[in-house]
Amino acid sequence: MSVDLTGKVALVTGAARGMGEAEARLFAALGAKVVLTDVREAEGRAVAASLGSAARFVRHDVTDEKSWEAAVAAAVDGFGRLDVLVNNAAIYTTSPIVAEDPARLEALLRVNLIGPFLGVRAVAAAMKAGGGGSIVNISSQAGLQGIWGHGAYGAAKWGLRGLTRTAALELGADGIRVNSVHPGAIATAMTAHLGTTKHPGAPLGRVGEPEEVARLVAFLASDEASYLSGAELAVDGGASAGRMPVFGHKGVDA
Repeated sequence: MSVDLTGKVALVTGAARGMGEAEARLFAALGAKVVLTDVREAEGRAVAASLGSAARFVRHDVTDEKSWEAAVAAAVDGFGRLDVLVNNAAIYTTSPIVAEDPARLEALLRVNLIGPFLGVRAVAAAMKAGGGGSIVNISSQAGLQGIWGHGAYGAAKWGLRGLTRTAALELGADGIRVNSVHPGAIATAMTAHLGTTKHPGAPLGRVGEPEEVARLVAFLASDEASYLSGAELAVDGGASAGRMPVFGHKGVDA
């Protein structure tokens, strides 16, 4: 089985770096046209330029409904349709609940949950008009199990997991599949503070690479996953298969 995205048009949020960049690059390599979006304009434009005519960049604030309308219009006007949405954009902080700043919780919810919610709403009509599509929501290992210090972040990612299931039910009749991907510790700027590629909390013993997440996302975007919707797929080296170990008093980052 070979994943082929030829003819598909994808919108990938948070694509200026990290997992979003890896996803956009792989999508283009597999034949898709890609609209990369981010608030990091210089980095995003550089990634899109490196992909040539198969890609374009749109500055996009995922918390803003009008910004979503502009991003979807860029895909439809530029490439004629929209088949795939990858809700990848996210922010990440950790804190024990008793020390958490409610304002930071609100910020996490706005980007990590309300952003994807607005995205699902924004793409639904265009996907229905094209005969269906695939929405991939990037949740987290912290959306599958409790992790120390992840009360706010985990709340957003558990919420995204629930949003995914409901969207799968509501949009299935229009041929739109909706699935969630749950990365563990992945070697990106968001996890650089770990300072190691070793991960004793994962049976595979290491931190993952963005490309390992991207390959799963590409599969979910493809017609090879045509009967897969409402699924929750972990890409965490097996870390969520058992109890999370702790380092001192703090949980493993995810």
